[in-house]
Amino acid sequence: MITVREFRKNDIPAMTEIWNSVVEDGIAFPQTETMSEHEAEEFFSSQTRSAVAAGENGEIFGLYILHPNNIGRCSHLANASYAVRKDARGLHIGEKLVKDCMKSGAEAGYRILQFNAVVKSNVHARHLYERLGFVLLGTVPGGFRHDNGEYEDICLYYAEL
Repeated sequence: MITVREFRKNDIPAMTEIWNSVVEDGIAFPQTETMSEHEAEEFFSSQTRSAVAAGENGEIFGLYILHPNNIGRCSHLANASYAVRKDARGLHIGEKLVKDCMKSGAEAGYRILQFNAVVKSNVHARHLYERLGFVLLGTVPGGFRHDNGEYEDICLYYAEL
């Protein structure tokens, strides 16, 4: 059984590997630089919540980070990122992560969960978000730059928590 829980220090190597894999793929995350385990520990520790999807034996299948989308008068808006291990895709890990993130976001006092940059061709993520009640706000033409220099639209989504 796979459950979502707060990350632990011993999860950092697996989390770093999963996160860096998505960054290196260059098709979903805006980051272009990978992180060392030390940098990853600081990064994951600085979020409102960093959680992992873990098996009963402690194996890590995916993760998410939850943090404010803005400051001050807009600090009730949250943002999140999700990463699932390549060989675990299709097992509904993403759905578990998003649902837990929405629950955790509400518990942390956020009123809205907003995604600023969902790459238009990321149809699996987009279908998941829409199935879970996220509303498509619109698209930003050419908002994502691929490694080959081509640009693709990004979609903005939100859900009330």
